[in-house]
Amino acid sequence: MKRFVLAPIALSLMLSGCSQPQTTQTEQTKPAVTAEQVTAKTEKTAKAMDKNNPFFQPFDTEFGLAPFAKIKDEHFLPAFEQGIQENLNDFETIANSIDKPTFANTIEGLEYSGRLLNKVSNVFYNLTGANTNETIQKVNAEVSPKLSALNDDMVLNDKLFQRVKAVYDSKDSLKLNTAQNKLLTDTYLAFVRGGANLNETQKTTLRDLNGQLSTLAITFGDNLLAETNDFKLVVDNKKDLAGLPDGVIAAAAETANKNGMEGKWVFTTQRPSFTPFMTYSENRDLRRQMLNAYSTRGNHDNANDNKKVLSKIASLRVQRAQLLGYKSHAHYTLERNTAKNPQNVFALLNKIWPAAIKRANSEIVDMQAMIDQQGGGFKLEASDWWYYADKIRKAKYNLDEEMTRPYFSLENTIKGVFYATQRLYGLTFKERTDIPAYHEDVRTFEVYDRDGTLMGLYLADYYIRDSKRGGAWMNSFRKQSKAQGKDIKPIIVNVLNYPRPTKDQPTLLTFDQASTLFHEFGHTLHGLLSDGYYNSQTGTATPRDFVEFPSQVMENWLFEPEVLAQFAKHYKTGEVIPQDIVTKIQKAAQFNQGFLTTEAMAAALLDMSWHSLTDPTEITDVNAFEKEAMKKAGLIGEIIPRYRSTYFSHIFAGGYSSGYYSYIWSEIMAADAYAAFKENGIFDRKTADAFRNSILSQGGTDDPITLYKRFRGREAKIAPLLEQRGLNAK
Repeated sequence: MKRFVLAPIALSLMLSGCSQPQTTQTEQTKPAVTAEQVTAKTEKTAKAMDKNNPFFQPFDTEFGLAPFAKIKDEHFLPAFEQGIQENLNDFETIANSIDKPTFANTIEGLEYSGRLLNKVSNVFYNLTGANTNETIQKVNAEVSPKLSALNDDMVLNDKLFQRVKAVYDSKDSLKLNTAQNKLLTDTYLAFVRGGANLNETQKTTLRDLNGQLSTLAITFGDNLLAETNDFKLVVDNKKDLAGLPDGVIAAAAETANKNGMEGKWVFTTQRPSFTPFMTYSENRDLRRQMLNAYSTRGNHDNANDNKKVLSKIASLRVQRAQLLGYKSHAHYTLERNTAKNPQNVFALLNKIWPAAIKRANSEIVDMQAMIDQQGGGFKLEASDWWYYADKIRKAKYNLDEEMTRPYFSLENTIKGVFYATQRLYGLTFKERTDIPAYHEDVRTFEVYDRDGTLMGLYLADYYIRDSKRGGAWMNSFRKQSKAQGKDIKPIIVNVLNYPRPTKDQPTLLTFDQASTLFHEFGHTLHGLLSDGYYNSQTGTATPRDFVEFPSQVMENWLFEPEVLAQFAKHYKTGEVIPQDIVTKIQKAAQFNQGFLTTEAMAAALLDMSWHSLTDPTEITDVNAFEKEAMKKAGLIGEIIPRYRSTYFSHIFAGGYSSGYYSYIWSEIMAADAYAAFKENGIFDRKTADAFRNSILSQGGTDDPITLYKRFRGREAKIAPLLEQRGLNAK
């Protein structure tokens, strides 16, 4: 998963990227606002403002990376305020121009506006996720509605819209190339979808709705972070650690020491603590406590409760969608995705859901048989699933995840993803320890292409800390672009949440955690290999249900023996992972896919249930609504959705509303695309170059399906996904 920080013109868009366009003779008029003018204005402003604020000065570091050591929390708010004002001025300059509207002076003028605002936003919004604090959270709460208002000030400015519309209406005569045409179309639609055609009363209502929604999203995220940090399962009796691996116990002891509880063990609802506890703990009561704590975050009727917050969000989204002429928020959102409408989403989910439930029920039979055989005397519950699934895996495949963990140290896994990337695309990575980052945990790498060309910087932030939200994502401190003759190199960051090394051993990953690292690095490649012109079109600026596709493709190389042999080495002995373990990993690849597919699709269906609402009345009983939605879907009692409503930050505090289906949607393309590598050779140069040139470098230049067909020669088929997950068995 990732979070995007886009140019102001793209706050409600995913724009695409491509190779540098050539200006035609019909478009020689200079933009109303050029990058040079914005830079000069920013520097002039700096002279009259706090010269100690780094955002009012050029980032004169080696690669243009933000000078983190100089940036203080108090610098953000004045930089935001000045950036917003400058952006407003840019809009007014374009809107009030007496020159005839052209692509250059209107569409590109908007594209090049807001440089200072982008500068501060790129730093700030990376820190809100990866290294936040109370001050940053307060600034976020204050700035968010102002940014929402700024977007409204752009799309609801009628004079500005009329200029955009004039260019759009004449597009057939402009002889624009693909990138220019996409920028023009998306800019026009951003205005229309943002309310440009509403009357003044309706525009006022829309501004209010947008302001409330931006504030509520922040509240939801802050509440969830507080809830996650508040819970601690404290174990003071060593007997209650039965079944837990030594590494998990050591990590829990480290957490206890950090919290002033020496001699005890502390487990949290952070995934690296939660998942191994649920998988290995023999204490059934403690497993119940842990799952209850995890699955009720934001649902405790306390100061951090999210029920009223999310209900209000859902209601306001219905109101906004209907104000703009759409039946529901899902209809509004999906119009610009590859899915196009809710009917297509449900049609896809309904193709996979029955097979997933069938497989999950067969998995239940196996686990219940084991419980009965052991004289358990109880029926399998949701809190038992991880524990008994692991037992079945050991029995069926003789594969214990703890058996694999010593071969997947974090350092070796990083080498593994670098190796695969070098073989595929010729990229090499040079670590730099002398470049200050935003936290001491962050590692920085220069990235070079096959011919030695610098591609950009890669930042990696791997460890859990209280200042970081849960999950894993990719973002950019700076996106790639070539506009106005400037070759801007990207600065990409991966943020994950792995346990820190202990005094006795390095960070050792489960196979699933290693897969997450490969996944997020797939997003990184989408950013690093971008070769576009306009900033708003490059990298991961694609529809939500396409953006996960490149990252899901990247996961596949982790399963390949040829790749594993290069890096999967025992952290103590250096022994390469034995072939029999590799074989077991491959055979077990389809294990527990009923559960994994069902819990993910349940979350997707829950998302669609919230956002297919057509009645703007607030839901008064969130838990009852969720229960009914899952009952209607046919979810079985032994599985809960991967994300329940009160901690579903993807859809209530992130960009995935009406979009959580995107993971399974894009995985269809990923499975089909990787089949091409399997057909031609997993490191086949021609196939890798085709994937790089057709997908990774292009961002969202064209319709995503068109890009996919350019790579594969046809649309994706669903069969490879069903086969990959083992859901095609009769």
